[in-house]
Amino acid sequence: MTEVDASGTETDRGISDDATAASTEARLSETRSFAPSPEFAAQANVDASIYEIANADPIAFWERAAERLDWDEPWHTAHTWSPPVGIAGENGDPESLSIPEATWFAGGRLNVAANCVDRHVAAGRGDKVALFFEGEPGDREAVTYAELQRRVARAANGLTALGIEPGDRVVVYLPVLVETVVIALACARIGAVHSLVFGGFSAEAVRFRLEDTGAKLLVTSDGQHRRGKRVEVKSIADEAARDLPALEHVLVVRRTGLDVPWTEGRDLWWHDAIDAQPDAHDPEAFDAEHPLFIIYTSGTTGKPKGLVHTSGGYLTHASWAHWAHFDAKPDDVHWCTADLAWVTAHTYEIYGPLSNGLTQVIYEGTPDAPHRERHLEIIERYGVSVYYTAPTLIRTLMTWFGDELPAGHDLSSIRLLGTVGEAINPEAWVWFRRNFGRDETPVVDTWWQSETGAAMIAPLPGVTTLKPGSATVALPGIDIAVVDEAGDPVAPGRSGTLVARRPWPGMARTVWGNPERYRDSYWAPFAGHGEHGGYYVAGDGATIDADGCIWILGRLDDVVNVSGHRLSTIEIESSLVAHPAVGEAGVTGVSDPITGQAVAAFVVDGAAGEAAHDELRAQVARDIGPIAKPRIIVRVPELPKTRSGKILRRLLAQLWQGDTLGDTTSLQNPWAVDGVREAVRLAQQHHVSVKETT
Repeated sequence: MTEVDASGTETDRGISDDATAASTEARLSETRSFAPSPEFAAQANVDASIYEIANADPIAFWERAAERLDWDEPWHTAHTWSPPVGIAGENGDPESLSIPEATWFAGGRLNVAANCVDRHVAAGRGDKVALFFEGEPGDREAVTYAELQRRVARAANGLTALGIEPGDRVVVYLPVLVETVVIALACARIGAVHSLVFGGFSAEAVRFRLEDTGAKLLVTSDGQHRRGKRVEVKSIADEAARDLPALEHVLVVRRTGLDVPWTEGRDLWWHDAIDAQPDAHDPEAFDAEHPLFIIYTSGTTGKPKGLVHTSGGYLTHASWAHWAHFDAKPDDVHWCTADLAWVTAHTYEIYGPLSNGLTQVIYEGTPDAPHRERHLEIIERYGVSVYYTAPTLIRTLMTWFGDELPAGHDLSSIRLLGTVGEAINPEAWVWFRRNFGRDETPVVDTWWQSETGAAMIAPLPGVTTLKPGSATVALPGIDIAVVDEAGDPVAPGRSGTLVARRPWPGMARTVWGNPERYRDSYWAPFAGHGEHGGYYVAGDGATIDADGCIWILGRLDDVVNVSGHRLSTIEIESSLVAHPAVGEAGVTGVSDPITGQAVAAFVVDGAAGEAAHDELRAQVARDIGPIAKPRIIVRVPELPKTRSGKILRRLLAQLWQGDTLGDTTSLQNPWAVDGVREAVRLAQQHHVSVKETT
């Protein structure tokens, strides 16, 4: 059903100036909290003293974290930082600012792949399973660390035979397969720079990444399994690769057996070029600042940015953060449900868990293929102990299953849960803990970005008191603040801009081929601030409560401005999702001739069925205030989301307003656009008819 509120132009003009000022504050009040159990705290990898240690000397702290890795040569300089220096020109023009530059562990040399594979085999753990692979059709494979080492060696030899050298770029356009992990590690092993691309992207999106990186090799497949169908993708790769002079070869994994177009001399089958290679390879050590991978941001506007992550600092941050905030144990079975092309999977599905020698699950398909209990089956089958997923999936599961999970699945192996992608609604957090965690396991809500490399804000599960909906506090060694326009910390409860006040090892070093864009996007707004000469700008709004916990309020451009009242979309969404009849909600601002913007809510019905729009508006008014009540409520079958699970709120506004759509190549569910478009058509039709009769 589609429903729109057509109540006219309520603007709450009677609100006082004090209320207007308060509209910049976070209004949602979450009183529930969950302290670590004594049993969990007693066995945790870190205790509360780690914060004092890190604060006393952050660089020494990160040096100790780096010592967890194997280095072929030690570093001579732990950290250098050249902040953006200069005077911004007229209207804040940043062009006169210098380009910021950071190094970590300069002079040190290591091989990232050897740290993720070889050292575990050398330590006698070669028979341990590294990867449990489950394909969407039901095919399964267990790959030990020794077998992974052999496969990575073959791939490294194959890449070398194709002329790939240190520094060359390799674009990988594959779904979640063992080969995807293998080719990434093989690139790291020989010093090539990989760029993983979501397997559902268009030819245009793949081509942009090939052109921007100047890639010599594209790795793809004959097809992919999607919701029970074999989908041919080689022709998409061919269109992306057409007439690119730098591209020398296309390496094709046979996954589906479909007949595909072929270019002789350029195209090679994986089983011919890789599987026949020797299974031994001597890894070469590379400088800590040697580029490891390029990962592209994506959204509804602007050209994607290719963020460059380097070897030593990134692996240090990824490995330590995974070990600490997931309390990683040798017998864990870790499952990060992200697509391998997302940065979450780089850090928490490839480099973090493998550097720590864990067993992982990787799953090719969608959560509802062939039925909605697939994830429950996988957890039970492999004894998953750490389950790390996105709030959007949790909310989807809530709409599927309601208050309780289907009977017949043993999830008792789970000892820790994690969330990532965007701020999680408190009710979804509590539902996740109750249904997947028996109302006893920690839920580690992590905040970070493609730009940061690994988690920046996350609880330590044996130390931190958890609050549903809050990522809690910065990790040790990370300095996070919420500041006003002048760069000063805001008072508790006030909203502001989320910043990092000093560099950290996992930070992206630049934007590939465009260091000026790196400076302008992340460092120019607060250049010269603080003792380190500048703040990193995350692009998110946030607030800090009286206990020091950080609450993410969404992207700074995901704010609705109604008659001068700045309202957080995340807050309104959380209020809506707290209603049992709402499974998911996406809130955005749409143009309004009187109030400037109006709140538009796009809701997916929950397991409890529908709620009248007046009931939903009343809930938001109670939780936040009358000014936040959605003017427009549209029921939709599904919300459009990026591959990382973020709701594309600006796309919702564009669909309502009839604007030309921005870049939609980042969608994980492109079919959702048509569903929203039809819902909008019906809603606007109803809106007009109501106005005509009143």
